[in-house]
Amino acid sequence: MPNGDAVVELLRSALNAQPTREIARVFGITGSQRTGLRVLLKELEARGRIERVQGRRWRLADALPPVVILEVVSIDAEGDLKVRPVDIEPQGPVPAIDVLPAPRSMPAPGEGDRFLARLLPRGKNHYTAKPLRPAESEIKTTIGQFRDGSDGGRVVPLERRRRDEMVLTLKSDVRANDGDLVIAEVLSTRRQGLLQARIVDNIGAADAPGAISRIAIHRADIPEHFPDAVNNAADAVQPPTLGNRVDIRELPLVTIDGPDARDFDDAVFAEPDTTRSTDGGWHLVVAIADVAAYVRPGSALDREALKRGNSVYFPDRVVPMLPEALSNGLCSLRPNEDRACIAADLWIGPGGDLRSFSFQRALMRSAARLTYEEVQAARNAGTDPVMPGLFDHLYGAFEALAATRRSRGALDLELPERRVVLAGDGTVKDIVPVQRLDSHRLIEEFMITANVAAARRLQKRGQPVMFRVHDEPSLEKLTDLREALAGFGIKIAKGSVNRPRDFNSILASVRGTAQEIMVSELILRSQMQAVYSPKNLGHFGLGLRDYAHFTSPIRRYADLLVHRALIRGDRLGAGGLDDDQAKQFEELGKHISKTERRAVIAERDANDRYTAAFLAMHIGDSFAGTVRGVTRAGLFIAIDDKGAEGFVPASKLPGGRPRFDSRSQTIESPGGRTYRLGDPVEVRVSEADGLSGSSIFDLMDSGHSGSSNPASRSKKIKSGRKRPDKRNARRKNKLKRQH
Repeated sequence: MPNGDAVVELLRSALNAQPTREIARVFGITGSQRTGLRVLLKELEARGRIERVQGRRWRLADALPPVVILEVVSIDAEGDLKVRPVDIEPQGPVPAIDVLPAPRSMPAPGEGDRFLARLLPRGKNHYTAKPLRPAESEIKTTIGQFRDGSDGGRVVPLERRRRDEMVLTLKSDVRANDGDLVIAEVLSTRRQGLLQARIVDNIGAADAPGAISRIAIHRADIPEHFPDAVNNAADAVQPPTLGNRVDIRELPLVTIDGPDARDFDDAVFAEPDTTRSTDGGWHLVVAIADVAAYVRPGSALDREALKRGNSVYFPDRVVPMLPEALSNGLCSLRPNEDRACIAADLWIGPGGDLRSFSFQRALMRSAARLTYEEVQAARNAGTDPVMPGLFDHLYGAFEALAATRRSRGALDLELPERRVVLAGDGTVKDIVPVQRLDSHRLIEEFMITANVAAARRLQKRGQPVMFRVHDEPSLEKLTDLREALAGFGIKIAKGSVNRPRDFNSILASVRGTAQEIMVSELILRSQMQAVYSPKNLGHFGLGLRDYAHFTSPIRRYADLLVHRALIRGDRLGAGGLDDDQAKQFEELGKHISKTERRAVIAERDANDRYTAAFLAMHIGDSFAGTVRGVTRAGLFIAIDDKGAEGFVPASKLPGGRPRFDSRSQTIESPGGRTYRLGDPVEVRVSEADGLSGSSIFDLMDSGHSGSSNPASRSKKIKSGRKRPDKRNARRKNKLKRQH
């Protein structure tokens, strides 16, 4: 009987989906062994590695179908098309697609055009596309900047995949001033070679505070405004009363969040366990806002929350899943105010093992609203602003749980985080690192423990569970990782990395070196995407078998489903899961996974534009950077101390047209200079635009000749070095006025 990897490799090498009988023939499987093969195929299907098509035929889950619609993302200097499949999200790495010339009956595709193509597999995640015919673009609208003119005006798109301006030919009831950000309906007709369009909405002035976030919101099609019926329902909600709830208002629960947190949905308390253990264990209470008490299945509030799926966070605002009357009102655990909650009582041993747990509906009153920085400062100083001993107990429970995390080998990725700091007028003041404190880890471990308890409780009660699933990396991702790490001199034997602790060993080998961040990013890219599903595949990154999100029902619909299932399973009163939703968990999981990806894309889009706006105020400045991506078209560079990214086109590399090596992911200039992932470089900002989110760098002398010694590098590259150029200073001042 073959193993799963062997079956995956067989399907990868096949040109078409393979029937079960052909797989059996290749591996010489006969008789009663066929039953074992069918079980293996179903296991691979459940893990998302293969999928069934056309009855009993099988193909890779991340394989592209033989006929697809492709969209031209860009065209390089040599005329080669960079394309992406439309409405298909590969599970593995982004496929490489080489496009053959279009037939004579079909116009040559341009940037933003879509066409139907037949794909021919050429190897691992590599295809050749044969264009068949043009396909009408499904993108009916685009975001752009209105430019007034005698011909009715034009729209300059801000979308990276639409660069040609469009002429306005149809009258619109929407008024716009020169420079306003607008949403334009793209028409299929052309005039004077330009696409025609009609304005359907005005977002506002391009230099208005929040313009960048609104661009990201509209691009991702995120619902921004609540219908009147939903707002009215939220406003009608009454404050909680004790009723049948357990009264825990005297328990000194505290919320610990960031200084700019907009909602508080969890509070914590810890004390030594003196009732259930004699060996120094802990009693931990995690109280979570009881959103299910106000958002009932099938109500207007529920339908809108499901539609949104989650809250979306930007540097200047949040687009909440629930109206403000709930998200910042009755469901926010404000200090010294009565709040309905579901409290998880967790008893853990001195080694951090979860011994027992229970859930109850309660009425609580937060004793204090604390920030991570305040808690850590008090801990370091040996003080306790809430009550004597509370912080000692919180940190004692945390240290026990942290020991368990280490023993089970959870993935230990510590990538730097950065925060966009805005000035009062909405412009970018700075991009600063976010310091990771033990107080952050404390809350994280408490929430993880409560999530594990919720998943186990629901399984014990026989209730549907919306698991938070993180599958193990695929063979393809591990192969790509092994090849990428080889470029850093890190040799990994095939099959030697299959557990989180194996990745931790790699991280430990580069900790404190110039390679640490790049290797951490490569390992992060090798991980599968976490999703919501009623199928329990475990959480690979955390090293947990049972895991569900319970702790943030204000901002995640998945957590609300878990609360409802707990209420029904433990018979905790009204607002429990109804039979209709219980039957729809498969579809619900797919939907909220999709809205989560939508939120991540929008948040990343906004951050990219904000960082580009920051760079627009530093045109001509030089920065120390690191090569984070190598493509045929050029280099992606990240500025070390800010994290802002920009692009160095291949045409700007010194020495003329370079040679790209896809296997080693390197670019070599005619002069012999080779650029690879992780290389330290010096760049100068030549172009940057916050509205479009694009930044172009000039590559300076990197001062790197094969050594990655950070000490020698810091002597040669000074971050933020100014270019003494009066013409450049005038250009910078002009851009500052625009942004």
